[in-house]
Amino acid sequence: MIYQYAVTLRNTSSRYVDRISLWLLLISVALFLREPLNGFDRKQLIFLAAALLIAGIVLRNFLLRRRNPGRAFFYRPALYAAAVGWIFMPYQAWLFVPLVLMAMFERQAKMPLEIGFTDDSVVINTLFRRYYKWADFNNIILKDDILTLDFKNNRLLQRETVDEEGEAGEDEFNDYCREHLAKAHSTLKS
Repeated sequence: MIYQYAVTLRNTSSRYVDRISLWLLLISVALFLREPLNGFDRKQLIFLAAALLIAGIVLRNFLLRRRNPGRAFFYRPALYAAAVGWIFMPYQAWLFVPLVLMAMFERQAKMPLEIGFTDDSVVINTLFRRYYKWADFNNIILKDDILTLDFKNNRLLQRETVDEEGEAGEDEFNDYCREHLAKAHSTLKS
């Protein structure tokens, strides 16, 4: 879909996704390393391999993050390795399911939210795209890199944007939104 305007919002959940992933991975590593203490057989090699792989990926991401602080790093391979390790655990083996789900949705959770504006609708690109008509809004405004969507159902979405556009870009965008909102509201009245 081609948008007249596309506004990218700052992702505030990325840090929390990383923290949750790291805690789950560290707990998994600790429990995987505890298993060989109960007796060593071939199954214990899986736990050792998973623990080493997870530790290596976490260490690699930590070192790369120190070099490139603004870049996003993903723990998906480590989450998959933890999920494989949990499959072979003698207890709580069902924990592989949430780890696989976290690995599958990690990239989507860390992606910045994008809102596209067309002549017909406003599209919020999340996991499942949400389409809104212009008539669903009272007001839409971009000011000082903060986008405000005021819905008619008394909901308000106000988030900081990533795009660093000047005053002319904001004024042009606000005029575009004002024009389309006026058209949508005038067709409702008639």
